[in-house]
Amino acid sequence: MNLKNALIAVFGFVIVVGFSGFLKPMWQSKYVQESNGKLTYTPDEKGNTIPDFSRVGYHQGDKEIPDIAVVKTLSASPDGESQTIIQKAIDEVSAMPVNSQGVRGTILLTKGIYKVPGVLNINKSGIVLRGEGSDKKGTVIIASGLGQRNLLNISGKGKRIEIAGTRTPITDAYVPVGTFSFSIENAGNFKAGDQIVVFRPGTDVWIYDIKMDQIVVRPISTGTKQWEAKGYDLQYERTITKIEGNKIYLDIPVVMAMETKYGGGSIYKYTFDARIKEVGVENILFKSDYTSDTDEDHGWEAVNFDNAENCWARNITAQYFGYSCVYVGGGGKNITITDSKCIEAKSQITGGRRYSFNVNGQMILVKNCVSTDARHDFVTGSKVCGPNVFLNCKASNTHADIGPHHRWATGTLYDNITTDGQINVQDRGYMGSGHGWSGANQVLWNCKVKSAAVQKPWASATNWCIGLQGAKAAGSFPGRLDGEWEGQNKPDLEPSSLYLAQLKARK
Repeated sequence: MNLKNALIAVFGFVIVVGFSGFLKPMWQSKYVQESNGKLTYTPDEKGNTIPDFSRVGYHQGDKEIPDIAVVKTLSASPDGESQTIIQKAIDEVSAMPVNSQGVRGTILLTKGIYKVPGVLNINKSGIVLRGEGSDKKGTVIIASGLGQRNLLNISGKGKRIEIAGTRTPITDAYVPVGTFSFSIENAGNFKAGDQIVVFRPGTDVWIYDIKMDQIVVRPISTGTKQWEAKGYDLQYERTITKIEGNKIYLDIPVVMAMETKYGGGSIYKYTFDARIKEVGVENILFKSDYTSDTDEDHGWEAVNFDNAENCWARNITAQYFGYSCVYVGGGGKNITITDSKCIEAKSQITGGRRYSFNVNGQMILVKNCVSTDARHDFVTGSKVCGPNVFLNCKASNTHADIGPHHRWATGTLYDNITTDGQINVQDRGYMGSGHGWSGANQVLWNCKVKSAAVQKPWASATNWCIGLQGAKAAGSFPGRLDGEWEGQNKPDLEPSSLYLAQLKARK
């Protein structure tokens, strides 16, 4: 080798070595590994894994939220009272036939101020309420005057109904978290495509083992309620994808283990004909009148979804409300809330207020949302049956914590949540009226927090905290077990988003 080539080789080596020093060292979780776009899950000794969350949101993430054609255009009322005009338009579009995609059309509210002293209701499928911008220069709907209320209700009627004679026991002694299949006593009455409920009963022995009949009573209070088994039946909506003998396969995994010693489980077919579908609200600023920073006689929830599926809210802002931007009731399913804000809440700062994005349904996706001045920015309620996902959301000036709020919500992913406060998954003990274990099989993935408490229930579930940036908190009550912690304050977790990696792998 001549001198010139030798110098080139040495110089190249120095560049390569120097450049490699600038490369970020990535790391992967021992619970989920990614390779060539595929994911591998590491089970525990019972076969439980972190669940696949990829089928949450509008049409399980398989369809983009559509842009529905406008069929009616409205302008703000010159007399300043627009409730009658908007509701009349909703009723007129409700009377139109749905097309082959199940939609009727969009009502466009042009830029301006629309005052609504009462409540707007959408209770038919296929209607979109669209504005021309979610700031003060766009479409502004004001909850005017007095009255604690929802401003926009999007809700069907009725409830989920079990089809008589279809309930069939699960025969596996243990059905682990994360599994898509299990065996039943007789699959002869079922077929691929059937909508079913996977039913996990509440039992006295389970309540005892998780110590929720032993909640220490709140000092100077008689309001602490012990859990009763009959109130803790969990019902997860799923669809059968195939059947092999008496083994059935599901579209969405189990997010709460079922085992014989805690009553096992069963499945049954159901109907929910009155659920509405393909309803959206977009590009609107919702505001509430108020008289002071602690006023509570004014707009409470901007948008309320219930008994609705495959619906959405996108690019909306709620300002000055006392409770939430979007609340999803227990009848909500496969709803996406995206690119929305809940800001400058007006209420007392105490219990039952300021739950910015509150999820109580199943397969709900909240992504790219912002919350300020809240108590519980991204939150689930009691006995919420997942999976549900909060993705890439931010909270600031917080007054309490993010996370499952009370009484055994199951299967929620908090993915890339950034907050100047706390995310907690813990035994809340006597807090509230006896909140107890707030969540089970919850996953914190690559979140940035001031601090977090992630604990493991005494039996039948765990919680995972992977790649958290922030301090580890002790929790509200001493002596609880840690959840599965990994990579605290260790940057550059790969994949950076679990949900997006799961969606990519599935597709």
